[in-house]
Amino acid sequence: MTHPLFRKDFFVETAFAKRFQAMLRYSWHKRSWHVIVADPGSGKTVSIRDMAQRVGSPAMLAVTAPKNIEDEQALGDQLFAALGLKLTGHWRTRKPKLMGHLHHSGTEFLVVDDAHDLSFEHLMFIKELTDQGRLQYGHPLGLCLVAAGRGNTIPLKETLDQPDPTWLQFRRRFDKLEPFCRIAGHTSEEVREILETLETIFQPLFPQLNLRKWTSFIYASLTQPFFDPTKSGRVTMDYLMKLVTTALEWAYADGDTEVRAETLERAVELLVLRRNTLWIIDGAGPSIEDPPSQSTEQGNENGTESEQEAVQTNAQAETGETVEEQAQTSKTANCTFSGELVPIDLKRFTDSGINLVECPDCGRTRSLSPSKGVLRFKPHEPRKIQTEVKGKRWSTTGKTDWGVVGRK
Repeated sequence: MTHPLFRKDFFVETAFAKRFQAMLRYSWHKRSWHVIVADPGSGKTVSIRDMAQRVGSPAMLAVTAPKNIEDEQALGDQLFAALGLKLTGHWRTRKPKLMGHLHHSGTEFLVVDDAHDLSFEHLMFIKELTDQGRLQYGHPLGLCLVAAGRGNTIPLKETLDQPDPTWLQFRRRFDKLEPFCRIAGHTSEEVREILETLETIFQPLFPQLNLRKWTSFIYASLTQPFFDPTKSGRVTMDYLMKLVTTALEWAYADGDTEVRAETLERAVELLVLRRNTLWIIDGAGPSIEDPPSQSTEQGNENGTESEQEAVQTNAQAETGETVEEQAQTSKTANCTFSGELVPIDLKRFTDSGINLVECPDCGRTRSLSPSKGVLRFKPHEPRKIQTEVKGKRWSTTGKTDWGVVGRK
């Protein structure tokens, strides 16, 4: 069973988080405006939440840019909700009061996460709101628009560079020296510091855990082109945590007290080579009681011969029957289609669009339709089929999971 510690959310004050939060505090102190950019998965949202929780007052207000809702009310309602105010009344009457609520609540600093999703209407509303604060209340607000981006891309720059007077005024409000900032990811030494912190966190489960010795391997793995397409030589926290926690979960499931090199290599392979693999989930689905320590990829429909033999052996071990006993038992069993009841889910059968069905034992095909909640088929004798297991042939009765193989 997966240990609760692997599911626990915890904040690691990484070098990226320190740089990012220092930039937020700088904007707050100067009441300046900035567009802050960082790689996806670097830890922007977690750092914003940590800082907002430590502040614990409306002095800092953090919201997320509305997705697929371009009107200004969507952003305004988020600010009302962040202040703990009810969303009652028409927007036309609530909108002029918002800046007053910010002023009386002592809000000094606004952070908009996922700012790359902001629309023209959202940006216009921010300008109108902050202009009202300066004019009516003499209350300047610091603003950080936090966006995800890679390389030298600057989100919102094309919008802010438009020649219209409105955008010229908006752009003029940004910090004169550092309007656009990029927060860098982690260097090799900073990765080592994170691994040292993770050793302390997971020490109860792994008394001999030493992640720092794998610093070079982890850093080299996470700066491959797949993880670092811009060749920045920096590591993001998301990939680092996925790699380490995956390896730790496998090691814990195997009963190890330390992470082995092959475990880390398998985790890297899974994150890179099999990232776009389509995993087939069938039957009962994944178990939360006893998760496997090593993932297995779904191959062709029948699998390899060794896999079939392993399944055959496991089935025998669970039932306590040999191949000969199973074959003898199947000879006396009724055909899957004998009688009225067939173990097929009616909705699944109807949705499949199958017109003809084939008995897996005798090969007969005929139409089959639900009647009074069951599927009906005339009784008949089963057909013996030859199966080969470990070089020996056995005469058994063919069966399938459905008890039916259909073709249109």
